[in-house]
Amino acid sequence: MEKFDTLTTTAIPLEIENVDTDQIIPARFLKATDKKGFGDNVFRDWRFQKDGNPNVSFVLNDPTYSGSILIAGTNFGCGSSREHAAWALVGYGFRVVVSSFFADIFKGNALNNGLLPVQVSEEFLQLLFDTVKTNPETNITINLEAQTIIIENEIKESFEIDPYKKTCLLNGYDDIDYLLSKLEKIKKFEATTA
Repeated sequence: MEKFDTLTTTAIPLEIENVDTDQIIPARFLKATDKKGFGDNVFRDWRFQKDGNPNVSFVLNDPTYSGSILIAGTNFGCGSSREHAAWALVGYGFRVVVSSFFADIFKGNALNNGLLPVQVSEEFLQLLFDTVKTNPETNITINLEAQTIIIENEIKESFEIDPYKKTCLLNGYDDIDYLLSKLEKIKKFEATTA
């Protein structure tokens, strides 16, 4: 995984509540077991019309908005437990999803795949939506070490993250990489207990 420390970028506002994993990546695209290509089909049924042409009214097709932060309505990632939803978001280029509530399984899948779910208060989420819609060039900074999200270096809120997952993201570790980073300590421990 790519290391995550501080990210400053513009954001894409998806002001829709209860976005489930089938909307993030429809079930018909789950045939592959490799992560490659899933980003092409993120929000497929919203991004494209039935004839395959882009849906110009969908926010990901609006050239006004860009960035690697997705601001989403509450209860993001509900529905089935498919890890492919996190793969699709990362494959599209998102590094962070901000919401006021995440489904637990989605949150775990996101963290396991280098996608940072930042849970904020409903008031801060609404402020993000309003600010980004008013000025799409608004910079948002995510500081993982400090566990803060900042709008234009002015308005800040803290967020919680599991300490183990924070360590993994800061170092670019998956679970195996984390264990390998402790290999010398493990060997020492085994040598003293043998």
